[in-house]
Amino acid sequence: MPALVVQWIVALVMLVGAFFILLASIGLLRMPDLFLRMSATSKAGTLGAGLLLVGTIVHFWDFSITTRTVATIIFLLLTSPVAAHLIARAAYFDGVPLWEGTRRDDLRGHYHTSTHTLDSVVRPAPDTEIPEMEGDDFPEEG
Repeated sequence: MPALVVQWIVALVMLVGAFFILLASIGLLRMPDLFLRMSATSKAGTLGAGLLLVGTIVHFWDFSITTRTVATIIFLLLTSPVAAHLIARAAYFDGVPLWEGTRRDDLRGHYHTSTHTLDSVVRPAPDTEIPEMEGDDFPEEG
């Protein structure tokens, strides 16, 4: 492939990667709560950094650089979502408030507050009154 075509491919891939990093930074500034900010930055930032690294692979086209860059991409793909999940979970346990426009909290009632373990059975908050259900009041399964 001619060198000029390779340079254009590298430039395009790196510009797309920089665009996703820019989107991550805009998401960090514009999203209303911690959980949405972390979602935007972890996804867009990881994709942007991965594309920048793909651009270095195409630019250098050397086995040693390619292997190190691929290892870095794999490391980013494995660690970024895990780190975001752990930070969000700690924030949720610490009581960081959700955005007032949040319509549904899927985690409410599923965590043991004392052991911090997830349970499949919904556990009501201590100050929540549970209405009694009888016979046909139970929701349909299916």
